[in-house]
Amino acid sequence: MKTRYSYFCPCPRGLETALAEELNEIADLKSPKTIHVHTQVPGGVHFSGEITDAYRVNLHSRIASRVLLRMAHGGYANENDIYDMTLEQPWEDWFGYHHTIRVDVTAVKSPLKSLEFTTLKIKDAICDRFRDQFTQRPSVDTKQPDMRIVGFLDAHNFTVYLDTSGEALFKRGWRLETGDAPLRENLAAGLLRTSGWKPGIPLFDPMCGSGTILIEAAQMVAGIPPGMRREFAFEKFGSFVEEEWQDIKNSIRANPLPTEPTIFGSDISGDMVIMTRNNLNKAGIKFEVPLKQIEAQEIKAPTETPGILLTNPPYGERIGVRGDQSFEPDDLAREFFAAFSSTLKQRFSGWSVFLFTADLGLPKLLRLKESRKTPFFNGALECRLFRFDMVAGFNRREAAKPKDAE
Repeated sequence: MKTRYSYFCPCPRGLETALAEELNEIADLKSPKTIHVHTQVPGGVHFSGEITDAYRVNLHSRIASRVLLRMAHGGYANENDIYDMTLEQPWEDWFGYHHTIRVDVTAVKSPLKSLEFTTLKIKDAICDRFRDQFTQRPSVDTKQPDMRIVGFLDAHNFTVYLDTSGEALFKRGWRLETGDAPLRENLAAGLLRTSGWKPGIPLFDPMCGSGTILIEAAQMVAGIPPGMRREFAFEKFGSFVEEEWQDIKNSIRANPLPTEPTIFGSDISGDMVIMTRNNLNKAGIKFEVPLKQIEAQEIKAPTETPGILLTNPPYGERIGVRGDQSFEPDDLAREFFAAFSSTLKQRFSGWSVFLFTADLGLPKLLRLKESRKTPFFNGALECRLFRFDMVAGFNRREAAKPKDAE
């Protein structure tokens, strides 16, 4: 009987249900199923499984930020309790004193005064355990540690995790260059899932930036797992078996490449279009993803079959201003969104349009009523994914309006 472990996958807030669905899909990749998905909590999902299941989730999850292996969980009254609980764990079974470490702590309603002091106590406990056994201890490296240890405190309980991922999972290993504040890859994957997009459905991002949404979708079409081009912390674990990892990677079956394009992108910036093309190549995309340099208000539907338009509009994106109700939208943004709205109504009949933004007043700028709005957080920034259904006949109704009714 193989040892089973408890895991926690953090994710962007708002994507917990999508992550739980995805974990169940990853569980179905193996028979008999050994991954069991448990509770969703704000900011992540708990699951249990064998150590190789952590390998699988790291390789296949598009939505998780990390895969954390639970080392200990229990009540605490003060920092000494946290030190003692951490000291008791068999860290040496997982890594050696020659590895570098980093400790991070987050807390919700913890009575402890200083998270920095708590972080120090966890680090001291791990180092003391190694020193007691081997007379040597791991060094701290906050930039590129071999091992990350994560502590979580609520009002009564402390949980300590060993991070099996290393770098955050949204770092897929393909990104050569980025535009300003690119959308994180796991958030883009979550938006695609929330929109209902699946391979085969036409997808268009008319403000594609460095191409994150397009690349996530194109990898799904090709059957390329998000973790295929990177390394993970678990590869340095003492228990790591290279053959098991290779077996998991060898079981991947690429999808047949599409013969007709279904994913399309454009951007006002020629530099961004070039960047997207370079990033698509680095991400291993071997089929055509047509890209154009064009202003978003000039676009036309790229296919006769209606599909999904999904984009993260950068226009007027001064983060400090856009989400703040005390600022009037500037004239440029008002003008742009009025023109973009007309384009959607006239040229995208039958399409589902999804706009992801921190500007909660966007429907008003577009003069459209959303059919759905889904709350998300991009880091600490509250955002919405607005859905607008471009009903056939929009353009005829618009054309019939008296001009002074605008």
